Amino acid sequence: MSSTTTTTTVGTFTAPSRRNTELALLVFAVLIPVFAYVNVGLAKGGSVPPGALGYTLGLGLLAGVTHLVMRKWAPYADPLMLPIGTLLNGIGLVFIWRLDQEPSLGRAMAPNQLMWSTLGVALFLAILFFLKDHRVLQRYTYISMVIALVLLIAPVFFPGVNGAKIWITIPGLGSLQPGEFAKIIIAVFFAGYLMVKRDALALASRRFMGLYLPRGRDLGPILVVWALSLMILVFETDLGTSLLFFGLFVVMLYVATERTSWIVFGLLLSGGGAVAVAMFEPHVQVRVHNWLHPLDLLNGGVTETAQAMYSFGSGGLLGSGLGQGYSRLIQGIAPKSDYILATVGEEVGLAGLMGLLLLYGLLIERGIRTALGARDPFGKLLAVGLSGAFALQVFVVAGGVTGLIPLTGMTMPFLAQGGSSVIANWALVAILLRISDTARRPAPTPAPSTDAEMTQVVRP
Repeated sequence: MSSTTTTTTVGTFTAPSRRNTELALLVFAVLIPVFAYVNVGLAKGGSVPPGALGYTLGLGLLAGVTHLVMRKWAPYADPLMLPIGTLLNGIGLVFIWRLDQEPSLGRAMAPNQLMWSTLGVALFLAILFFLKDHRVLQRYTYISMVIALVLLIAPVFFPGVNGAKIWITIPGLGSLQPGEFAKIIIAVFFAGYLMVKRDALALASRRFMGLYLPRGRDLGPILVVWALSLMILVFETDLGTSLLFFGLFVVMLYVATERTSWIVFGLLLSGGGAVAVAMFEPHVQVRVHNWLHPLDLLNGGVTETAQAMYSFGSGGLLGSGLGQGYSRLIQGIAPKSDYILATVGEEVGLAGLMGLLLLYGLLIERGIRTALGARDPFGKLLAVGLSGAFALQVFVVAGGVTGLIPLTGMTMPFLAQGGSSVIANWALVAILLRISDTARRPAPTPAPSTDAEMTQVVRP
């Protein structure tokens, strides 16, 4: 009697694609912003806003198209990321439109934000279509470094806005914030670099007082990144990008080497550099002063930080109701950009604000889960880097608005007004979904024999 013996060590399992779960969640991700939109219209004008049908169809169309593309080109991707991104983007559009109803805040920005969101979804679809395997990005490690540096340096040559040089102006297109795109590209560079160098960084060190001290030659990269982050802070007075850039590198370095000493060095260098720059840079000094003394009088009134605190206090636990807050009193266009989180806290209260932050936390958790499930070291590091960049941005913005840390001038992902931010964050989610699709994809069927296994072609 003949028998066939399988000698391969590759096991097979069938992972559910969870696309139907994603579709069900997308329905809620569309309906919740629509109900909020109608609620704001009833609160401000006493009737259903005339654009409700168009907003419903537009948001539903974007969600439907992205879901169909996921079914075709990323069938095993994480089922929660797309609904969370859609919900955050939809809520952001509602709050920006709600603030557009206040004439004192200038021209309406919701239509432009809707256009930028559509472009962001288009980039999302393009990435899923053209990027079949995330490991292709590893080929462009050092090219990514060059592109990221160009994007970070470019704003130096353009006039500053509100004291910070973080924008570039493209004739006929408008203003862009290149730092939003640089955070993704630099994560690609760090992932590719650390995958090659992590053994040298982790093993070649000496133990001192419980910490593994890296060799001088290995300390070089972190010193270079630290110097670059300080240059960004000095020449562009951009505290947010500086913190994001340096923090991202330290997080990825720790994950790659598992050495606590890198965290200690990172915190010491980051704190020392920030204190040194704050001693002579006026813009940073103003930010720190407003953080330490928010109730001081400034230009005939209190600081924006104090006004945001008043909004949070006015909202209380359950909020004043959508469309019934007074965060418009915060100066300039800040309610639509840096301080839009104050509007959320005032109108939906602490409960609503915590719900929103939980959505951000869940998206970050799914990114970390993707890193844990990735089968290749480059994918693990890239997923950690992208999730870490997203988490750092949420932390520095939420921390600045709530008074935990000085305000940095960055925008809350998906929520605040800003074309560069919403496009870049859709691209970030698309790459995470591509990695998760590869991670959750069933393993290839084992070859029936050793001879067949040696010639088996395994596709990603």
